[in-house]
Amino acid sequence: MPLRPVQTNIKAVDARALGHFWAEALGWSAYTPGVTTYVGPPGGLAWPDPVVLGIDIVPVPEPKPTTKNRLHIDLATTSATHQTELVARLRALSATPVDVGQGDVPWTVLADPEGNEFCVLEPREVYRDTGPVAAVVVDCADPRAMARFWGEATDWTLHEVTDDKAALRSAGGGGPYLEFLRTPGAKTAPDRIHLDLLPYPGDDKAAEVDRLRALGATDLDVGQGDVPWTCLADPEGHEFCVLALP
Repeated sequence: MPLRPVQTNIKAVDARALGHFWAEALGWSAYTPGVTTYVGPPGGLAWPDPVVLGIDIVPVPEPKPTTKNRLHIDLATTSATHQTELVARLRALSATPVDVGQGDVPWTVLADPEGNEFCVLEPREVYRDTGPVAAVVVDCADPRAMARFWGEATDWTLHEVTDDKAALRSAGGGGPYLEFLRTPGAKTAPDRIHLDLLPYPGDDKAAEVDRLRALGATDLDVGQGDVPWTCLADPEGHEFCVLALP
């Protein structure tokens, strides 16, 4: 059975501090049950969440390089006033404006306190029911090829595919979209942000990893050592992990 995306993984020098930033940004809560800090809806830690993609922040010693991340988060807003107020609140939380060549656009590009770029979108009908995270967006050379791979890799449904953009979303509705945007330039550095996937109960993780390799994924050594998860890269080199069932 295809895998389910369960969280966006962000590397950080100060995982707790960045976790609290994202919790405040999204109106969620930060939980630190172990080494990592998990950001998810308030009301107690529930993992995996049945609807939202949580954010798992992992401590690392190296700061973010100056290169733009190839994966980022888009935040949804419900009105022009909401967008303005959210940008002001995020800046008060230490987000900073960044120029990634976006030009004159209706959305606002910011960076979190560790330099990870994200966007605060103008109101869009398509994101009316996503919650605070509208989409997880991946820069790529070929959105159609990415849609084929990720559509087979996960149990999410393809909503849109063109030469410039592909979008998938959980078949159950709710939660964010996973979008692939045609973007100039090639991937040149390891991703600071990646997706984590999880098998369903009763599925064989090793068999799922083999299935992903047959779809074009490649094994990846990022110094993880002997761990229960498997690190892979998609056909364009974006890192992702297949987690072990809890």
